[in-house]
Amino acid sequence: MGQLLVLSGKGGTGKTTVASALIQLSKVKHFADCDVDAPNLDLVMHQTVDPIITDYSGLPKAFIHEEQCIECGQCQSQCRFDAISHDQVKKTYVVDLNACEGCGVCELVCPVGAVHLEPIVDGHLQLYKSERVFSTAQLKMGSGTSGMLVTKVKRQMLEHGVESEWAIIDGSPGIGCPVIASISGVDYVLIVAEPSLSGISDMERIVTTASRFGVKTFICVNKFDVNIEYTDKIEAYAKAKGLDFVGRIPYDSQAVKVINQGKTIVEIDCASGRAVQGIYENIKKVIDNGGNL
Repeated sequence: MGQLLVLSGKGGTGKTTVASALIQLSKVKHFADCDVDAPNLDLVMHQTVDPIITDYSGLPKAFIHEEQCIECGQCQSQCRFDAISHDQVKKTYVVDLNACEGCGVCELVCPVGAVHLEPIVDGHLQLYKSERVFSTAQLKMGSGTSGMLVTKVKRQMLEHGVESEWAIIDGSPGIGCPVIASISGVDYVLIVAEPSLSGISDMERIVTTASRFGVKTFICVNKFDVNIEYTDKIEAYAKAKGLDFVGRIPYDSQAVKVINQGKTIVEIDCASGRAVQGIYENIKKVIDNGGNL
């Protein structure tokens, strides 16, 4: 199964708006939301079935059993993350689970075996399975294992599949661990860029990241008419790098209204929807021909 991943170097560029429109246009039977810190693809991709929800546990955390603790302080002094403090009232040491990295040093140095690493629930996976498969997840606040959860979201989408040629994945913003996990194994990346100075910088960083994986990359610009000069620079950059520039999407007040109604922008006749239709056709042309535009 081929996989197309939609990315942006930063949040707020319209990545999910474009991804949901492509899912609607292509009628793919597999899609996923890998923005596990703040998933919102489900708001416009309505499902007819209830989700199958499973707990997600990332790295284990340290727990100190106060009835066994002899207050030697070895766990606190050896913790590199300052995750352990002394509770004067309970006369024991306690772990800040938000700071604990689960390295296990405290468990190793405790002379009486009062410290144990134990799994905790860091979030939840959600699987909607009918004639289509939609995989998503929600990470709990403060958890730092988003890359592992992204991998599970993609795996869940593939393992619970129906016959389908393609899958479309809404990725995470930025260039961090969840983005790396999102790119791994995909065939194509579509970068949604913003015509601004910071937007160009973010786009260049995500292009560099994608190039490390040898993934064929497309670029489009959302709200291109907000700054024509920067849009031209983005298109020129794509051509200079040998990347396919697949289209420009105009600023469209209708897009905001239709998204707020829980629909994709290709479900009504609007300028942004027509632009994404063109982007979809350009991408399909490249994939079908196995070359460039």
